[in-house]
Amino acid sequence: MRTTPIAVPAALAALLLLTACGGADGDGGGDGKRESATCSVDTMSMEVGPASVAPAAGDTGEVPVGFTNQSAACTLDGFPEVRLAGAGGSATVEVPPTEGATAQKLTLAKGESASFTLTYERGAPGEGAFDAEELRVELSGTRSFRWTYGPVAAHGPSGHAISVSAYQQAGD
Repeated sequence: MRTTPIAVPAALAALLLLTACGGADGDGGGDGKRESATCSVDTMSMEVGPASVAPAAGDTGEVPVGFTNQSAACTLDGFPEVRLAGAGGSATVEVPPTEGATAQKLTLAKGESASFTLTYERGAPGEGAFDAEELRVELSGTRSFRWTYGPVAAHGPSGHAISVSAYQQAGD
């Protein structure tokens, strides 16, 4: 007895291949769960403050930044990307992570909130302090806020006395 080969249409073959690789939805896991996308400023409501302002040169202040996800689940990973900008945005200072802080990965469902905190030392004008006018938060896009907390003290030959904490889940 002779057998004849069966022709499998290309579309069916592709579907079978995708199914064998973890599912047609491309999640790779086959468990029906999809990984969340990276969070974006476009899908977050954001608020700066209220701050614990450093009143005089040499004092330390803290500026909290809170945000709430307004869309589908998204992920925050690593440390917040934050910059201070001077007059006209020409000069900027990248804010480094707080020494000893550990980054964590957070997934925020719609309606969930997170925050981070900037800790800074107020500087005296004319002593290398950075006279910031704007706080820029970068999260798959940039959102800017007015900086009203005074100049940031110089720290070393090319740095400033400001740092950013890791992302923290907010709420209960």
